[in-house]
Amino acid sequence: MKRLLIAGLALALLVPVCALAQSAFNGTWKLDPTTVHQSGGEAMVISLKGGMYHCNCHPPIAVKADGLDHPVKGHDGFNTVAVQVINDHSIKRTEKQSGKVVFDSTITAAPDGKTATEEFNIYAGSTPSTGKGVLKRVAKGAPGSNAVAGSWRLDHVISGGGAVFDPTYKIEGDTVTSTDAAGNSYTAKLGGKAVPNMVNGKADGTVSVKMLGKDTLRETYAKDGKVTSTTTMTISQDGKTMKMVDHNMKSGVTTTMIHDKV
Repeated sequence: MKRLLIAGLALALLVPVCALAQSAFNGTWKLDPTTVHQSGGEAMVISLKGGMYHCNCHPPIAVKADGLDHPVKGHDGFNTVAVQVINDHSIKRTEKQSGKVVFDSTITAAPDGKTATEEFNIYAGSTPSTGKGVLKRVAKGAPGSNAVAGSWRLDHVISGGGAVFDPTYKIEGDTVTSTDAAGNSYTAKLGGKAVPNMVNGKADGTVSVKMLGKDTLRETYAKDGKVTSTTTMTISQDGKTMKMVDHNMKSGVTTTMIHDKV
């Protein structure tokens, strides 16, 4: 009887411990911008000559480089683009959604033309998220065009941070909730059906989630029933970092990065 009592007491003590056990994903994760790396897909190709700007975006963009807003179709999150030529080696591109600026970037080619610096702002939440990276030239632009013209790939990221880069996850039972300070969020069942993906507080496509292992979670994003990207996150053994691998189906680019637990 005494053994049964001790065993029962031990089991009773263990139950709260198991109930209180939290997922390794729970918490806020801050991006380390120096860990960002891209591979695959096509190089970014910019053409800028005769007052016209072209890029091999998805879908491609072709607008006058006059600093004015020009309508574009088929792009996630923006419906106008303005391209301003600052000088013969620098341009600024501004994207808007229904008249509101959502993104801008300034690309400046180095004097030797082998690299360029891109600085960008993402306008979501109370303050912009920012980034600065170095592009490496793959091919030159047409003779006589702006120095920014040509083919480029991301070489490395110098700095970056802000709400859109620092997600907070909470897993309770089979329910996953993801949020950030920019108004992006979803709540979904592990292995369940796709749910609305909220971007800046508005539904933008869907997302479904599933566990690929004890410490690996995959998000699958879709629009109109077609998968647009996947994000796979794996927690380190010590629980202090999270490796994120994002694959964009449109561009074919895979981006890897490391987040630190706050």
